[in-house]
Amino acid sequence: MRRHATFRVQPYYNLTGVSPFHKEIVMQPLIIIATPNISWLHPDVDYPRTPEAIAEEARLCSEKGATILHTHAEGMWAETIRAVRHRSDIIIQCGMSSLPVAERMEAYENKAEMISIILNHHDEAFALTECSVLHSRQELAEYAHLSQEYDVIPEYEVWHAGSIWNLNYLIEKKLIKPPYVTTLFFGWPGGTWSPPTVEEYMYRRRLMPAGCVCNVSIMGEGQRDIITAAILQGDHVRVGTEDYPFNHAGKIVTTHELVMETAGIARAIGRPLATIEQARKMIALQGG
Repeated sequence: MRRHATFRVQPYYNLTGVSPFHKEIVMQPLIIIATPNISWLHPDVDYPRTPEAIAEEARLCSEKGATILHTHAEGMWAETIRAVRHRSDIIIQCGMSSLPVAERMEAYENKAEMISIILNHHDEAFALTECSVLHSRQELAEYAHLSQEYDVIPEYEVWHAGSIWNLNYLIEKKLIKPPYVTTLFFGWPGGTWSPPTVEEYMYRRRLMPAGCVCNVSIMGEGQRDIITAAILQGDHVRVGTEDYPFNHAGKIVTTHELVMETAGIARAIGRPLATIEQARKMIALQGG
């Protein structure tokens, strides 16, 4: 049985910027989320586009250390979910949180393990498209009820401090139960942009409510610093062509290669990778 590692982390400053603090963190094994989807800032980067190709890349990502697949399925939700399950046991997280609820029912009906839900409006400025979509608290409540009805784990996207206000709203209204699976986004361009820095990560992380399982997603060159900080802080990471398709040498590579590189950082630090069974338990997924 793997033991959880304990690290004493370097001092960071509290919200006043005055008093440093140390803390010892009991590390859970690291969850790596793989995102073999379109690169929004570099759309010429190749990525798997058919259910079979997505399933094969998911298998490779799982072999290299990923436990969760974040997929757009190219709109072929049912076919992709079936194909991925035929190839591996990786946990399937259905993305495209910009879509209206009605267009995402296939993810629920085909029993995807997870679904991504943004906690604020979409305001993104990508290379070939812009996305501007409002998401009300009524919609968040609808997602909460659907996720409970279909036994699907919601993964909440946290883009700024206002996202955390909405997360606390759902908690206070008793619409969701812990653990709250969340992903903190940094460097994604548009009106919900935030600086891709360790300082921003630490600031926002301190605002998160108790009971969160936190992942990080970084679009841009600051990725490595935040990923390393998140691994040291006991959080989890998301990598792939969708987030940032370049390895640390600046070369465009596949998502499973990015997973392998991230797994190498974790091993160098001394943090074990989660198995799929461990990841399921950490996010309270049935059967874990």
